Amino acid sequence: MAMQLIVDLYGCDPARIDDVSKVQETAHHAVSAIGAQIVEECTHRFQPIGVSYIAVITTSHFSIHTWPEFGYAAVDVFSCAQEIPEQLAGKLAQAFGAKQTQIRTIERDLKGGETL
Repeated sequence: MAMQLIVDLYGCDPARIDDVSKVQETAHHAVSAIGAQIVEECTHRFQPIGVSYIAVITTSHFSIHTWPEFGYAAVDVFSCAQEIPEQLAGKLAQAFGAKQTQIRTIERDLKGGETL
């Protein structure tokens, strides 16, 4: 079983989520918190505003996409690790100054419901 954590962060500090270094630093801390390492990463600064961060990690992938004009950040963590710590969303919210957080967790069935 793999887990996917989808986090919507609302009311974020626009300056924090429009800062490539801050987004990348936050991602590094989050990846470390789930016990993974970064294999490869990519950041992109949109003009005039917005940041995307994507990383291939040892347990799958991690991404952050920001819309500073709305104070919104979308985070996706996909991991074949048994558990993604729930406190991860809180750490992300704190790092970006979010006022509201919506979390969805999806269990991904790697075997299609069949046992081998």
